[in-house]
Amino acid sequence: MGQVVPRYGSGSLADVVPSAAAALGVAGYTNLLGFRPTRRVCLLLVDGLGHRLLDRYAAQAPFLSELTATHITAGFPSTTATSISSIGTGLPPGEHGVVGLSFAVCGDGVPKGTVLNALGWNSSGPGRPHDLRATVVPEEQQPAPTLFDAMAADGVAVTTVTPKDHVGSGLSRAVLRGADPVAAAALGDVVGRAVAATSTGPGERAFCYAYHGDLDMLGHVYGPGSLPWMMQLRQVDTLAESLAAALPSDCLLVITADHGMIEAPEASRIDFDAESDLRAGVRLLAGEPRVRHVHTTDGALDDVRAAWSETLGQRAWILTRDEAAAAGWFGPRVLDRTRERIGDLVVAMRGAHTVVRPSTEPVVSHLIGQHGSLTEDEQLVPVLVR
Repeated sequence: MGQVVPRYGSGSLADVVPSAAAALGVAGYTNLLGFRPTRRVCLLLVDGLGHRLLDRYAAQAPFLSELTATHITAGFPSTTATSISSIGTGLPPGEHGVVGLSFAVCGDGVPKGTVLNALGWNSSGPGRPHDLRATVVPEEQQPAPTLFDAMAADGVAVTTVTPKDHVGSGLSRAVLRGADPVAAAALGDVVGRAVAATSTGPGERAFCYAYHGDLDMLGHVYGPGSLPWMMQLRQVDTLAESLAAALPSDCLLVITADHGMIEAPEASRIDFDAESDLRAGVRLLAGEPRVRHVHTTDGALDDVRAAWSETLGQRAWILTRDEAAAAGWFGPRVLDRTRERIGDLVVAMRGAHTVVRPSTEPVVSHLIGQHGSLTEDEQLVPVLVR
């Protein structure tokens, strides 16, 4: 599988909400994706619905497959925390700073060597995870204004419809603040809440962001294309069709995803815990199985790169922090506060290979479905419009 560098500024997830804001008449934003002018927008994000997966399993999603469609790139890494951050801020990862599922963080009151799991906003590593919102303050870790802030300031009624545990979470505070958060308990509730959020009065404008995560969960557990995954895709198709039927007739419905997914069989896993050559000179390992941030001890970078290159060979793209930034993996700009979160080496896996760490990541290390890297299956996501 070839390498797909995200198309920041010419067709990536960071361009979706700015295009919607421009369609709503909010000044200062470019409608790069060509959405029609409107007073109401509902953006449905289906976690894990890659463009190639939807194309491959179109028979399970007849409604989605008939919608006006294009595809864009997710961003790097192609993972939920990073992608939702690009949705909420309109910024590439190099600027919003959420550079993966987990990454090293620092700051006043933050213990040295802290690795943040951005989805739970908790500690990543050995032992029981603990909530880091008090010490790794979300609004300080991602200080840029969100697009929801900007739209609300322009008079748009902005709502997020997410599972209950997303409301007030660290990630939501960091990248989705500015919206009125509403919890949805089930698929029918997603429809009902989105309809209520977009049923504004005459002349009023509304934007609703709604999230569905079960397709991704079943892809991780059983693999994309498995029977449970296909049955869930049918439910997603019904959700989308129900939304389209129930939303106000002039509401623009946009459906996209945060990443695709590949199947990573056990035979394709490289065990960091069992490979002493990979561990030598490494002081912190962050990221996830498809993308690793490798932080090295002082003076060890060249030796670590040589060891990882020797062990992984053609199974990975291995770049230094500066090389990955220059290649545009994280966007056209990488801010200083972001740069320190990126590993001294950035390892993006090719094919179906993963670098797992069962001792400290027992759940994610054994998942069948994985994502995060730069392959077409992971990077390309649909943009479906009704």
